[in-house]
Amino acid sequence: MPKFKTLNDLPADLTGEVALVRVDLNLPMKDGSATDVTRVEAVKPTILELAGRGAKVLLLAHFGRPGGQRSSTLSTSMVIGDVEKVIGEEIMFIPEIAGPVVEQSIGILRAGDIGLLDNTRFWPGEEKNDPELAKAIAAHGTLYVNDAFSAAHRAHATTEGLAHLLPAYAGRSMEAELKALDAALGTPEQPVAAVVGGAKVSTKLAVLENLVGKVQHLIIGGGMANTFLAARGVNVGKSLCEHDLAPTVARIMDEADARGCTVHLPYDVVVAKEFAANPASLRVCNVHEVAEDEMILDVGPTAVEALGDVLKTCRTLVWNGPMGAFETEPFDAATVALARTAAALTLEGSLTSVAGGGDTVAALAHAGASQDFTYISTAGGAFLEWMEGRVLPGVAALEG
Repeated sequence: MPKFKTLNDLPADLTGEVALVRVDLNLPMKDGSATDVTRVEAVKPTILELAGRGAKVLLLAHFGRPGGQRSSTLSTSMVIGDVEKVIGEEIMFIPEIAGPVVEQSIGILRAGDIGLLDNTRFWPGEEKNDPELAKAIAAHGTLYVNDAFSAAHRAHATTEGLAHLLPAYAGRSMEAELKALDAALGTPEQPVAAVVGGAKVSTKLAVLENLVGKVQHLIIGGGMANTFLAARGVNVGKSLCEHDLAPTVARIMDEADARGCTVHLPYDVVVAKEFAANPASLRVCNVHEVAEDEMILDVGPTAVEALGDVLKTCRTLVWNGPMGAFETEPFDAATVALARTAAALTLEGSLTSVAGGGDTVAALAHAGASQDFTYISTAGGAFLEWMEGRVLPGVAALEG
């Protein structure tokens, strides 16, 4: 487990301190309101704890991709109302991230008050990790807290630069994420299984290459499974498939064999001639019986049952991507069944289950399994880079 300081390492009384807190408030919006406030809920404990201990809390966040230019529609003032509702406290909006306006605002704030600075990406130096911008921001704080794991794969001024200029701590959400990820692939209980699904192998090559050396069971689903099957000489009809990656897949399979990792591919599948809800051409067949005009859209029930048995032999599971085209019934069946098996094993205490990625979060929620997984990351890109075994700059900067 990487060593990093948390809020536990701070004094109980933070009166007189100004905490610069990097959070993720890049919320999906519609008609001026957030459609999902999960990211705010994630950072609420850190914000309220710091404020409750007497610190003046200044929130740093990006919103959209303004490309170093100010935009009224991408100001963090757009989300402040939603943040206030979740936090349950009034928040001062500060239309800068450094300089006299910020200094004056800090003077107005009382101990325990919260301020939200404007979109950090309005300043070109943010994404360039400009040391001068980082120094200018750091001048206003006495400590730095990073609670935005979802932005930890970016070496920006507010995600990485500030950690070198002020005493740096992981917020509660960051702390929980890092502990969960360490339990999944850092120092996991073995055997370890990984479920990797999704449309294309090409988008997850680095993930697969990293996992075959870390897990004992690699379960491949989604369109990716079609590419693996085709590389083994199986005719997948008109299924989504990256035939040109056959040599790459063969190399991954060879590496898995050499590292003692069993790659699990479906041997029965759900196929149809058209991709639509409950099509008339729907049938279940052996992978060697897929017709030229059929496409594989889900893993079959016999294979799913066998995969559930595999999970029962494991102590740790990391999951990224659905098993089939889960958005359209009945091609959600394999994802739902396997997710519920994992959830039940987690609930009984025999499995530590960690999942992440946009489609994964939606798929597990659809299966009604989210609340029973050990941890579900909403980090997206940062979660994938962690699965690739890459160093995340925002995390590395906290280590000391």
